[in-house]
Amino acid sequence: MLQRVLAVSFAQVLRTVAILLLPLAFISLIAWATAGSATGNTSDPMRAAIWLWLGAHHIPFFLNGTAAGYLSYLPIGAMLLPFFALRSGFGRALSKLHGDFHNIASVRSIFAAQYALVVTLLAVASRSPSVSSQWYLAPIFGFVIAYLASLTAGSRLRISQAVSYATRVLAILLGASFIFLAIAIFMNISTFKNISIVLQPGFFGSILLFALNLFYLPNLAVSTLAYFTGTGFAVGTGTLVSPFTHRLGEIPALPILAVLPTSSSKWALIAVALVIALGALMAGWALSSSTQALIQSLILVAISISALSYLASGSLMTDAMSAVGVSIWKMALSLTVELGIGIAAMVFIPQIRLRSR
Repeated sequence: MLQRVLAVSFAQVLRTVAILLLPLAFISLIAWATAGSATGNTSDPMRAAIWLWLGAHHIPFFLNGTAAGYLSYLPIGAMLLPFFALRSGFGRALSKLHGDFHNIASVRSIFAAQYALVVTLLAVASRSPSVSSQWYLAPIFGFVIAYLASLTAGSRLRISQAVSYATRVLAILLGASFIFLAIAIFMNISTFKNISIVLQPGFFGSILLFALNLFYLPNLAVSTLAYFTGTGFAVGTGTLVSPFTHRLGEIPALPILAVLPTSSSKWALIAVALVIALGALMAGWALSSSTQALIQSLILVAISISALSYLASGSLMTDAMSAVGVSIWKMALSLTVELGIGIAAMVFIPQIRLRSR
């Protein structure tokens, strides 16, 4: 029975890899044929396809040679591609097993471990003298993405009340950030178009540029959340964009960066009151069940925000752009404190009123 599970799972892992890797290889071959190559070696576009695929798993890269640098500021949105492909692959694996294997948790672990192994092997095999992935992170990201994707497939997963409350809070925070980001994009749509025209990407380049900007939207949503909660974000070494400080240097020619504020504005801190109110709302949800659920949900929010901050920040190749995104500890601390103030107000103010009476 275990051998059958291993065979079915590995077949679906390979199918999942091919679903994404083959289209990326086709795109890379077209770009390579259009732009030309000094070496004329077809292994170049194949390596590029694997690099794009690894980048979708948020695996950083080292750049050597004349353009030395470190690339870790990668789009969060691209992670949805392997996520949904893995979700579909795991669902197919379960259907092929026909319920013969009752321990679904073990199937999830086997599926995720096999996928992590394939990701690691491709990360090592795609290394070149000029570009190499941080391959030792490949098994970590590969396993986590595959396991999380498998949790959403098959039988419905039961979640605790703390997870439910934390998920609601995160959904409200990120949803509000996306709304503010969408408003900023529409307000700066002319600048967005001008940057795109100046780049002159061509037909295929326009498609890739649009996809790149689309995939980076979650990164900018996290930065928007950091801005409205007071900590701000960086767009390069020594820069800071926050309600208190506006210090910018040279920025990359990405159309999506047209949404950057042109000055600081303390009015943005009004959003802090909304976060505090959200903390009070979370306390109202959780206290109806238990104090333990409230504490656990706040810890889960802090951990989730830290993970999102890590994914939404990094280095963009050059030394001047070695710090892009948010400060992980500052954002996690500020949101936890703001939510904690709302929770404390909801918990202690009614008690104070009762004592005064």
